[in-house]
Amino acid sequence: MTSKEIRQSFLEFFRERGHEIVPSAPVIPHGDKTLLFTNAGMNQFKNVFLGEGSRSYTRWAYSLVLLYYLARKYSLNSINSLCSWAT
Repeated sequence: MTSKEIRQSFLEFFRERGHEIVPSAPVIPHGDKTLLFTNAGMNQFKNVFLGEGSRSYTRWAYSLVLLYYLARKYSLNSINSLCSWAT
């Protein structure tokens, strides 16, 4: 399987079980001066956790690109994280 097929299969699995499929947060957050870059997979829900907003769903899944720095190799890398949440 390709990485794209794995992502699609993951999202479809949770869609079939009632999860809302939501877009991931961008690496550079828009409109949030408190964040320089996306440091966690939940940035797009920050306003919900702070009690400043809400969503029409309680179960969601998404695919998120993460950046990480390897100090030993002095390199910036990216990985794809598959996420599923329920409240």
